[in-house]
Amino acid sequence: MRKTADLTVDQKTTIDTLHKEGKTQKVIAKEAGCSQSSVSKHINREAKGRKRCGRKKCTSNRENRTLERIVKQNPCKNVGEIHKEWTAAGVSASRTTTHRRMQDMGFSCRIPCVKPLLNNRQRQKRLAWAKDKKDGTAAEWSKVMFSDESQFYISFGNQGPRVWRKRGEAQNPRCLRSSVKFPQSVMVWGAMSSAGVGPLCFLRSKVNAAVYQDVLEHFMLPAADQLYGDADLISQQDLAPAHSARATSTWFKDHGIPVLNWPANSPDRNTVENLWGIVKKKIRYARPNNAEELKATIRATWALITSCCSAGAWNTADNRIEHPFTVALVLGCY
Repeated sequence: MRKTADLTVDQKTTIDTLHKEGKTQKVIAKEAGCSQSSVSKHINREAKGRKRCGRKKCTSNRENRTLERIVKQNPCKNVGEIHKEWTAAGVSASRTTTHRRMQDMGFSCRIPCVKPLLNNRQRQKRLAWAKDKKDGTAAEWSKVMFSDESQFYISFGNQGPRVWRKRGEAQNPRCLRSSVKFPQSVMVWGAMSSAGVGPLCFLRSKVNAAVYQDVLEHFMLPAADQLYGDADLISQQDLAPAHSARATSTWFKDHGIPVLNWPANSPDRNTVENLWGIVKKKIRYARPNNAEELKATIRATWALITSCCSAGAWNTADNRIEHPFTVALVLGCY
């Protein structure tokens, strides 16, 4: 049997109609398919004109609008600070009431997303770039080979898998996640396109123009041959000093490879960043102990991604890309 709060609109209509006809509550309950107590409570509530129970709110709509304005102006303040500012505006309410009103307005405390710091000039350039690229077709974007470097660490800080443990096992070595002050790391260069991913390059030194050109010569060109063959391609890279150096631009011109125009400070538009995130998420569970194990894990994960690309088996439900250049369209155009 349903409770009064669970009555459907049809049941409530049936109860009201039969009650006006003078039917007994037993008959009404049978016709409506609910308990007799539910019928009785609904009839009594309608007779008394009671729409809801509970104490009247201690704050007015105007005071609630003041709170909403305070939250929007200071979204990074905690509940205590917001409550103090709200009461300073002449509102008499407790900290719990402040928190409850914020929840009623739809506010939730969440970890903020991290985005590049942009000035107005950079924003305008990003907007102009998006407008210029918004009409790009899938065939045009499939010619673009996205590439970038990424740093991989053995320790992932607070990220990583959770652990199942019993009470008193918090210090059990089996339940601990190790941390070091200066974790070993490796710098990796990789490339991807609608045709799949290319070979990885593990960098041993700081990336300057000379090192980057060696990477292009020994890894980018083989990746282009692997992914495109004799077809035309467009290389994508960000505006890091090694990428935007005059010698690097000359290298691309000498090899006849066009470079995609790219707005400054825009790593969030690069599809390969999504791929790095996928790889880092998957290697968290491997827990490598040194740099060589970390490299082996990255290679193994990258090899799996290569087979997924060639088979077209990317799945967004598994936090993977549905199709490589689908994200290029989404992140690159909008």
